[in-house]
Amino acid sequence: MSTKIVIIGGVAGGASAAAKARRTNESADITIFEKGPYVSFANCGLPYYVGDMIHDRDDLLLQTPERFWTRFRVRVHVLHEVLTIDRLAKSVQVKSLVTQDITSHPYDTLILAPGAGAIVPNIPGIRSKNIFSVKTVPDSDRIKSFLHDHPSQKSLIIGGGFIGLETAEALANLGQTVTIIEKAPHILPSFDADMARLVAGHIEEKGIHIITHDGIAAFHQHGELAQKAELDSGRRLPMDLAILSIGVRPELKLAREAGLEIGASGGIAVNERQQTSDPNIYAAGDAVETMHLVTGKPTRIPLAGPANKQGRVAGANAAGGDLQFYGALGTAIVESMGITAGKTGLTEHEARAHGLKYFVSVTHPLDHAGYYPGAEALHIKLVVEQESGKLLGAQIVGEQGVDKRIDVLATALHAKMRVQDLEQLDLAYAPQFNSAKGPVIMAGFVAANTLRGEVKTITGEELQKKLATNAPLQLLDVRTPSEYQETHLSHARLVPVDELREHLQELDPSQETVVYCRVGLRGYLAARILLQQGFTNVSNLTGGLMSYSSSVS
Repeated sequence: MSTKIVIIGGVAGGASAAAKARRTNESADITIFEKGPYVSFANCGLPYYVGDMIHDRDDLLLQTPERFWTRFRVRVHVLHEVLTIDRLAKSVQVKSLVTQDITSHPYDTLILAPGAGAIVPNIPGIRSKNIFSVKTVPDSDRIKSFLHDHPSQKSLIIGGGFIGLETAEALANLGQTVTIIEKAPHILPSFDADMARLVAGHIEEKGIHIITHDGIAAFHQHGELAQKAELDSGRRLPMDLAILSIGVRPELKLAREAGLEIGASGGIAVNERQQTSDPNIYAAGDAVETMHLVTGKPTRIPLAGPANKQGRVAGANAAGGDLQFYGALGTAIVESMGITAGKTGLTEHEARAHGLKYFVSVTHPLDHAGYYPGAEALHIKLVVEQESGKLLGAQIVGEQGVDKRIDVLATALHAKMRVQDLEQLDLAYAPQFNSAKGPVIMAGFVAANTLRGEVKTITGEELQKKLATNAPLQLLDVRTPSEYQETHLSHARLVPVDELREHLQELDPSQETVVYCRVGLRGYLAARILLQQGFTNVSNLTGGLMSYSSSVS
């Protein structure tokens, strides 16, 4: 008798589970029930479809029910909602959203891939016809239809996360005046503030307005359309349309009603085989908990990469195989208005929240050799375990070359490498691609120098606190006179690094000393001179003034 496998939900988790289940067991009876009209679509591509960067709608549809049957012999029923799971009878009750018929379907193993729905706050005016989410293909169709039928100029993006920034770019490319409204202190709340501010500064220069520390309180309608958005602060903004990108909430109704264990992070609890608390039920995708590979603690990581891998494992095991998924790092990347931000592992604020002992190291290398045309700065922040030097996380912001560097660091993080190991990496070099001491290697050099005690570093946030207390501090600007005249920190004394040895007698070697330059290199050189000349307490501002300006709010 063939194994009956029922899969609830398609897209990344469910569709990959079905395909892997078939590859594992050719005789299995596999059925997918999907509540929406499409079983597998590229939801990460939706903002680019809205912005006409992806022209053909069909390019978003990765699989159709017909193709699933032809290639995998998987029955797919779209517009079918699973109402209940009967664990004792091992069956599901399903409602057709077209005919309204309700039928019962038995299973031997069940895979839950319900995903996560867009968060829609319960506030006045939220049901206005010009307020949208960007979560499904029909969502995007409605936005494009509205833009076609209604002349509009002012767009509001509610939420400054990944989808918010991508949609802001899409609408700006269509000629809209775009404002991002973010309740958190900065856009990209999953990044550290200093890195997010680098992104904010760039996209504001490109014409997108950003409001932070303020949430959405209500929409004020005229007929079926909202004409103004009211913020928590009381400020009112005129609008022609608004996009909700506040975040997603896992779909847990079926799992809760079936009595499956929900983890502390708010996702369906699973083991490394993607089994739930019921050994006959597996789960994958945005609704499940994932083990964070740095902290070793369960969390939720609603990203396509983990969802696909979880679905693959769930499908194999539901069909009689034996695969494991051990966790994820939360590696992610976003681009908006020509600036890219990538992250992997823990941010500084996450490391602090977990009580870890760490230090940060910031560098601003060029993405390829400076003598080759077109080089642009990369802003790299490493979070490093204090004693061992083990990499805990990384963030990178830049206009080009972010993707391959964040992937190298994600690989290093997965391998539990230390910053000393980054120094030793053998990476491809040609001037148009990289530098001989490439950005990742340079980041390793700087962090390893700190770890070995060759130089102490101080962050912009730490320096700001010291300056605010008026503590005795010898603050040295080691740049050139012209740079100093253009801008410098208050109370800083100009001593160019190339002239430092001639001015040592004018300085107090017993006083706490902080040196800084533009990006940190000349500060490091100055710190090494001072330390070898008998100065006992010297720190270099990590990342220099470039990082200080983004770390000071």
